[in-house]
Formats: sequence, C-alpha cells, structure tokens
Amino acid sequence: MRAARRGVVAGIVSAFVSTGVAAQQKPAAGQPTQLQVSLAEAVRRALDVQPAMVRARGDATNAGWQKRGAVGAFLPKVLFSSSAFRQNTESNVNGFLASAGKYQFNTGLSASVDLFTGFRRLANYRNADATQDAADAEVVNQRYLVSAATAQFFYTSLANEELVRVAEAQLERAKEELQISVNKFQAGAATRSDTLTATVDLGNARLALLQGQANLATAQANLARQIGVDGVVRAMPDSQLPPVPDTTELRTVALRQAPAVMQAAASERATAATLWSNRSQYFPTLTASYNTSSQGLNEPWQGFDGGNRNLNRLSFALSWTLFDGFLRERTDAQSSVDLDNARAQTADTRRQLGADLTQQLAAMSTAFAKIEITGANVVAAAEARRVTQERYRLGAGTLLDLLTAQANQTQAEVNQVQARYDYLIARAQVEALAGHPL
Repeated sequence: MRAARRGVVAGIVSAFVSTGVAAQQKPAAGQPTQLQVSLAEAVRRALDVQPAMVRARGDATNAGWQKRGAVGAFLPKVLFSSSAFRQNTESNVNGFLASAGKYQFNTGLSASVDLFTGFRRLANYRNADATQDAADAEVVNQRYLVSAATAQFFYTSLANEELVRVAEAQLERAKEELQISVNKFQAGAATRSDTLTATVDLGNARLALLQGQANLATAQANLARQIGVDGVVRAMPDSQLPPVPDTTELRTVALRQAPAVMQAAASERATAATLWSNRSQYFPTLTASYNTSSQGLNEPWQGFDGGNRNLNRLSFALSWTLFDGFLRERTDAQSSVDLDNARAQTADTRRQLGADLTQQLAAMSTAFAKIEITGANVVAAAEARRVTQERYRLGAGTLLDLLTAQANQTQAEVNQVQARYDYLIARAQVEALAGHPL
C-alpha cells in the first residue's frame, strides 16, 4: 500500500513537471517575426501618430496663419472686377449709343485701407503673436508628455518581460523542491503532506507564470497602440541604467521655462490682448479707399480710352459708435473676467508644476535608493533559499522553511524589477514636467 501511494505521488509530480513547459507561451509556426523597438524608435513613432501631438501641430499651423492674418490687417485690400454684357436692343452707355448685339464692358479696380481702428489691429496682432507662442509651447509640452507616456509603456513592457523570467525561475525552483520532497518521501524521510504541499506550490508557480505572460502580452499590445503598430511590439532593453541627475537648479528653471508654464503665460497674454481689442470699439474708425472704373464699348485689354467713360474716386470714411445698448460694456466685462481667470490659471499651473516636481523627484530618488537595497535583498534571499534547501535535503529543516525562503527570493526579485523601472518611469516624468532632457 505504501509503495502504491508513492507511485501515485510520483505520477502526479511527473504530470505537473511534464506540462509545466507546455503552459508557457510559444510563437506558432508561420507567424511573422515580432517587431522590436528601442525607446528612441518608440518615441519617434509615437510622436508621428499620437492624436494629441497631431492636434498640437495643427494648432501651431493655425496660429501661424492667424498671425499672418493679423499682419495683413495693416495692408490695403485690393479688388479687381470685370464684366461684359450685350442686349438685343440699342442702349445708351454713359452717353454713348450702343447698337443691338454689341458687347459692353465694365472694369474696376479698388483699394481700401484702415487708417485708424482704435488700436484694434495692434491688439489683434499681439493676440495672434501670443496665441502662436502658446501653440508652440503646446507642441513642446505634448512632445514631452507623449515621450513620457511612451516611456512608461516601454518600461512597463520591459518590467513585465523581466517578471516573466522571475516567474519562470520560480517555476523551476518549485519543480526542484517538489522533486526533493518526492525523493525524501520515497526514502521515508518525508511525509505525504510535504509532497502535496510542494505540488500546490508548483501549481501556484505555474499560475504566476501564466499571469505574468498575460501581463506581458497586454503591455506589449499597449506599447504597439502607443506607437501606431497593429499587434504586439517587444521593447528592446538598454543595458545601462542612467544615474540620478543633478536637480539643484531644476525647480527654478522649470517654474520659469517649462512648456506648461510657458503655454499658460502665453494664453494669459493672448487674453489680455483680446481685452484691448474689444476696448477699441470705444474709438472711431477711419478708412481710406480709392476706386477707378471704366465702362464702355472697348474691351479691357484694348485700353480704357476712346469709347469708354472712366471714373476715379478717392474717399475717406469716419465711423464712431456712440452708443450700442451697453454691448461694448458687456463685452469688456466678459473679457476682464476671462483675463482674471487666465491669470489665476497661470499661477495655478506654476503651483501644480511645483507639486508634481516634488512628487516625481521624491519618487525618482526613492526608487534609485531601492535599486541598491533590493539588489542586496536578492543576493541574501537567494543564499538563504540555497541554505534552507540544503538543510531540508539533509533532514535538518522543514518544507515550510523552504517554501518561505522560496517566496522571499521571488518577492525580492519582483521588488528589484519594480524598483528599477519605477526609477526610469519617474525620471521620464520629471523630464516631461521640466520640458528638457535630464
């Protein structure tokens, strides 16, 4: 009976060990090679396809044309017109008798320019200039935000890939421990409870590996979407870990030159210019215009002399709205409120930037310190598991001690992976907030 039990246990162990490798994901035959990208390549692709970046570049283009339009408001408007017609009866054209069926021509050229608009054009130019500055700052800001988001997806993919390797190592150790418990049980030095407990630990290790592989597939799919690729993309790791940057002047420079702050300040200037543009309605408007026209029987390409009548006119027009039912006052009040809101938004953006920098700098420093600590923990936990495993093999320790040591080593390896990529992600966030590489 005892031998039969040992045979059953050995069969269970053999089934678990033989199917453990089959549970791991393998690429099917005939599938295309998985795309591999470096961080620089991933960022470049993301900047080309991310909607936020495309929208920011479009806003910058529109702002550039808005500024050109503001400059064009200082230039005269020129209009040319020409028409031809004929009638089936005789008609009189400026005193000339035109016979039936003969063509008659009208040609004109006019130009007009605003001489004074109550400083509206100057305010509109300042608004357009500030809007372009805000759009340019938005492009820079989105570039760093997209880069930081891409780096987070990239490092998350790398972290999950390393966690899969940790889970694979955990599975191999669980197989080894199960085999040791079976050997001891067959030798009469362990109980059946040890083999069953080790079997459960092996099953948990397989579940952890399956979950790690699922997390890796999700992370690679998210990275692919971020860089505009269908399917999944594998992140190529960088062998070098960048050191902690010098952040002595980082906060001062960021509060003054960070893209988010510059964008908010430019939007505030644009709102202030809009206020002065609306106040131009309290001033008169002076416009000059010149018009020359020709009407008669000569075609325009033959000149305007002979049978044509020419008219030249220079005029000046002055308009001044004295009262419009308080519409100007209402617009002025709304613009003043918008300016107060813009000023408050600029100040809050600086405060928010300072708070975010404090958070990310602390996270970066903490994660970098954790890298050294977790590295030492991995070495100590691996040695503790080795010693505990040997003690259990010799009968001086229990399976519970071995499983505890195994769990401690696995957790130490997981903590080491998380610390390394928490540092890299926090570093990328700091770069995005500061608006320049560290």
